[in-house]
Amino acid sequence: MLAKVNSAALYGIDALLVEVEIDVAAGLPQLATVGLAEGAVRESKDRIRAAVKNCGYSFPTKKITINLAPADIKKEGSAYDLPMAVGILAAEGLVQKERLKDYLLAGELSLDGEIKPIRGGLPIAAAAKRERLKGIILPETNSPEAAVIEDIEVLAAQRLPQVVEFLNGEKTLTHTRVDLAGLFNLHSQHDSDFNDVKGQQHVKRALEVAAAGAHNVILVGPPGSGKTMLAKRLPTILPDLTLTEALECTKIHSVMGLLDGRPIIATRPFRSPHHTISDAGLVGGGTVPRPGEVSLAHNGVLFLDELPEFKRNVLEVLRQPLEDGNITVSRAVGSINYPASFMLVAAMNPCPCGFFTDPQKECGCTAPQIQRYRSKVSGPLLDRIDIQVEVPGLRYQELATRNPGEPSTLVRQRVNEARARQLKRFEKRNIHSNAQMGARDIKRYCGVKPGAEKLLETAIDKLGLSARAYSRILKVGRTIADLEGSEEIQPAHISEAIQYRSLDRRL
Repeated sequence: MLAKVNSAALYGIDALLVEVEIDVAAGLPQLATVGLAEGAVRESKDRIRAAVKNCGYSFPTKKITINLAPADIKKEGSAYDLPMAVGILAAEGLVQKERLKDYLLAGELSLDGEIKPIRGGLPIAAAAKRERLKGIILPETNSPEAAVIEDIEVLAAQRLPQVVEFLNGEKTLTHTRVDLAGLFNLHSQHDSDFNDVKGQQHVKRALEVAAAGAHNVILVGPPGSGKTMLAKRLPTILPDLTLTEALECTKIHSVMGLLDGRPIIATRPFRSPHHTISDAGLVGGGTVPRPGEVSLAHNGVLFLDELPEFKRNVLEVLRQPLEDGNITVSRAVGSINYPASFMLVAAMNPCPCGFFTDPQKECGCTAPQIQRYRSKVSGPLLDRIDIQVEVPGLRYQELATRNPGEPSTLVRQRVNEARARQLKRFEKRNIHSNAQMGARDIKRYCGVKPGAEKLLETAIDKLGLSARAYSRILKVGRTIADLEGSEEIQPAHISEAIQYRSLDRRL
């Protein structure tokens, strides 16, 4: 007897429909799985056999062949347990085949028939909707994230017999529904706030400018000056996450199994990988490619602490995502494109010992040592960082102050207003922020007054700023003008932008 069950395979951050075909025929008892099945899929036969028997059903002692079509796409993971088990029972006449064609099934089976969580519930539900199926049957844990996809029936199941009885029309399954707007508001609250940081007003201002124009930032300061604390609070002042952006972020985290019980990602992601990370861990990869940290930071912040400690080859692979907003991972099995539009925030000490700019502690590093330390970060990478700001150590008076700083909500309001001006300016272009401007856009939108031109000339010729800093200063000046609501870039805006190029100055 032959039975067919709909399931799905994860490919990148999307899911593709997979047809699970089960043939039960006379012959020596065996179970063979074909269709580019990876390790966890091949091992499923033992889980399926135990689950079916422990749920009170008879497992056929015949030749069973399971085909996962299309056969040219690799299948990995344990999500095929449930459709395989149901397909075997359907081939034996224990499940009505008529209803199988309307639903997509996915879930891992434990030995007692419990349906355990899987990765990728959201993209699997999106695939079912795209294929115009009536509904999807998932583990109860995955049903809230899948229910974010509207206009499809999301049914939650806890055990294999529940699915069998539902398909036979004997019982019903819980139809999971979510209030998307309510969930979005519930999970959009931040646990930290900008006013937690004492002092460092000029650094807060620099981060506000960075958030307003989506500029990449590097923070340079001695240990304990608050670089990490400031970076962690940057997402609280970034523009509000739209529903479309939230679904993109949720899909990536769902594929990686990192939702942690949340049905939706409603705040901008903040990722902070350790400096020992590999290039594949940062940008994605593996035998079967998976998203890396740059994709998990999509629409949010990627924070690289102790930047010079990262391996040079790891830092160099950041060039493509910083430039294009996506990353292409090529392997023998094919190429997969992952979204990777993020703000890069890096932090580093000013010198090997960390106290070159600290007035309280003496630095013992020589100029060549400092130069070697800073040269670990390549020029092409620094070229993609618009704002470079020094973070000095705090004095006791600043630490002991009880005056609360400006809350994130007020700063985010100004950032939203500045971004709205940029969206209006670039509405006919395929860019969304000042940081994405090219040479032609800079020439068109970043004209400056004669007084500001003089400041730029002084910065390039007298302060030792590099030529590549010229366009960066103009971009940042445009953002500062947007924050002030000014159509023209004034000398004061250029003056402030010049202050954000500390690493370009000669030692």
